Parts: sequence; structure tokens; C-alpha cells
Amino acid sequence: MATAAALIRKIIHIDMDAFFASVEQRDNPELRGRPVAVGGSRARGVVAAASYEARKFGVHSAMASAIALQKCPHLVFVKPRFEVYSAISRQIRDIFYSYTDLVEPLSLDEAYLDVTENKIGMPSASIIAREIKARIQEETNLTASAGVSYNKFLAKIASDMNKPDGFTLITPDKAEQLVAGLSIGKFHGIGRVTAAKMEAMGITTGADLRARSEQELVQRFGKTGRYYFKIARAQDDREVQPHRIRKSVGSERTFEVDLTEEEDLLERLHYLAREVAQDLARLQTSARTVTLKLKYFDFTLQTRSRTLASYIAGSDALFTVARELLRTPSLPLHPVRLLGISVSNLLHQQDLHTNYQLSFDF
Repeated sequence: MATAAALIRKIIHIDMDAFFASVEQRDNPELRGRPVAVGGSRARGVVAAASYEARKFGVHSAMASAIALQKCPHLVFVKPRFEVYSAISRQIRDIFYSYTDLVEPLSLDEAYLDVTENKIGMPSASIIAREIKARIQEETNLTASAGVSYNKFLAKIASDMNKPDGFTLITPDKAEQLVAGLSIGKFHGIGRVTAAKMEAMGITTGADLRARSEQELVQRFGKTGRYYFKIARAQDDREVQPHRIRKSVGSERTFEVDLTEEEDLLERLHYLAREVAQDLARLQTSARTVTLKLKYFDFTLQTRSRTLASYIAGSDALFTVARELLRTPSLPLHPVRLLGISVSNLLHQQDLHTNYQLSFDF
């Protein structure tokens, strides 16, 4: 019979440090040490990413440029170069795959790795994580933070604890105590709205969350309450899933300031289309149905969809369809607080036949 220790997974979460902004500072020496915002402009728009120098002033992603400038008047705005970010992301993932095939990318700049069994036969996940960090810095001249633990929830928490260029290990004997002292806003999987609801209930720390029964959490938060019950006890049985068969792929953003101008909406659509295209490329998938999601200032939700004659996967094609949906039947008549693009009716690479017509722009 296998021992309990033998069943413990070794999970690494790698998160690039201020990825977009760090790439711009790497490639332009004049930006190093200065507060940088990727995306937006001094006149309008929304910040897509902020350097650590900018974050010290309270500037962060999804913040309106006007507010960012109020917080940091000497902020430098840089146009995003998504092709460059995607290329570097693929380079970093190649490093991951040299250690394990169990890689679950979450976005361009972060991923889970299961190294319980790995290609180099290394029993220490900590050594592998430090080696990956060193290789990323050597091969890309960028830094990453790593979290190591026995499940995905804890590994994600760990990677965020000592940024930038951080490394944190959470061992089984320390996990419950650490989670108990964690503020509820630091819990991965608990967003701002849910955190506010919990705080109104008197739940401000992991210890407070652990004191609530599973029944109460399910009554208050639905099925997700079971997840909250488990993570309050440092439990997470989710596996790293590198080859999930997906029915849909999507990306969305909530804005700190509602958007009203077409230019601002299109800028965010560009970003979302590139994120979705990156996921489609990683999953070796294409799609026929594109859906635009709009949530207005009053939380009214609207979706607009189009099913195409052929499959698409590239960001340019996705953006073109999303732009048409944004304008059909008309541009949004109310301020937009959330924008999203999702695709469905997927065709996976293993199901391809010659009678399908595909459209790739990469």
C-alpha cells in the first residue's frame, strides 16, 4: 500500500514579474528604473500592465490612464507589443517542458507544473523551481517568481508572497497555519466582490473562513462554497491539467473606470483577442463561434455572438469578428464595466480532417 507521503504532489507555480512592463524595460534601457505603463495613453485608455516602479504609486492593470496619471504624473506610457510577449511566453514554456509535460498555462505569464515525476529525475521540486527561475533569467533576461507546494492553491499563494524574483516553499506542516493567518483578499479564487461579501459576514482571515461550516458556505456561495471550505484547510485536489478538452475558451476584464469611448473598447478587444488566440494556439484548437460579452455600469449583462463559415484561431481574425459584434447592431449605449471575448464550437487538432477549412494568421 502506498504511503501518504508517496501520494503528495509536487506542484510549482511560476509567475513572471510585471511581465509586459519588464519586457519593455529590458528592450529599452531608457525605461529601466522608471514607472512604466503598458497600454493606454496620457489622454485616455486603460493600463494593461504596470512596472513595479509604477505600482509603488498605486498604478495597476485595468486602471484608467487618467487615474494612473493622477497617482503618478511622471508615468511613461508604452504601446503593447503582444507578438513579442507571445514569443517570449513560448520560449519560457519550452523551458517548462524540458522538466515535465504536466504544464498548465494560465496566461502568457504564468503556469502550473507538476514535477512529482519529472524528466530529469530530480526528487526536489524546490531545486527544479530555482533552476527554472535561473534559466528564465539567463535565456530571457527577465525574472520570475516561483511557489512550491503540494497543491495548486498553495503553490499559487506561494509565488505571490515574495515578488519580484521570489521563491517560496510551503510545506505540509506549515500550510494550515499559514492559511489561517492569510487575509481573505489574498486567497486565490476569492475575488473582490466575494471577499467583500465575506468581510461583511465577519470573515477576514483564513481562520475565520475555516470556522464556518461547509453547509453555511454552500448556502451563501453555492457550489463554490465547497472549494472555499477546502482551501481554508489548505486542501486542493485539482490536478495540473495540460490536455483538457475544452468546450470554450475565453478572456474577460473588469475595468476600474467604466469605458465609454470606442477607441478604449477596441484597445481592450485587441488585448483580449490576443489572449484568446494564445490559448487556442496552446490547445491546438480553432473555433467557429465568437461571443462578445458586455457588462454595463448597472451590471446589466449582454452577449453578442456570431458563428462563422470557417474555423479561425488567429488574433487578427478574432479581433475583426469581435469588433463587428461591438458595432452590431450599434456601439454600446451605456458605459461598459466588463468586456470579454469567448469562442466555442471548437475543433481540436486531433479531430482535423481535410474537408475543414481553417484560417490562421500566425
